Amino acid sequence: MDGALRITGPVQRREDELEAVLRTLPGWFGIERSLLAYARDTSILPTFVAESGERPLGFISLRQHFRASWEVNCMAVAAPARGSGIGSALLKHAEAWLLAQGARYLEVKTLAASHPSPEYGQTRAFYEARGFLPLEILPLHWSASNPCLVMLKALG
Repeated sequence: MDGALRITGPVQRREDELEAVLRTLPGWFGIERSLLAYARDTSILPTFVAESGERPLGFISLRQHFRASWEVNCMAVAAPARGSGIGSALLKHAEAWLLAQGARYLEVKTLAASHPSPEYGQTRAFYEARGFLPLEILPLHWSASNPCLVMLKALG
């Protein structure tokens, strides 16, 4: 890293830089249409960026469903920076911000374990280690070949 890690946000107008972060993670963001949608979403949803120096290393964008319930729309840490605590720092920062907004629950949708993706096995383990619990599998939410696992965490 070029300096101390700092988290800024909510930010806007960083779509190109955050798309570049997603492009370092083809095992997670290999569907071009989805990758571009996640990048576009960072311009309209509350998004927090972890950076060192001038370079974004990761981000989390959040979607509100109701006053008390929000969703991790997208979270990504650039491949070279994975495993350094940036994802945990982003999530902790986002959770504190959500509590200040009156949120009580945070959900995340990810690929269910019935899909053989080792990358999404890491994703599920990450969220489970941070207090998220499996809530429901939606087998057709994305597609029959991409079963969706909904995970939930009570905040506060």
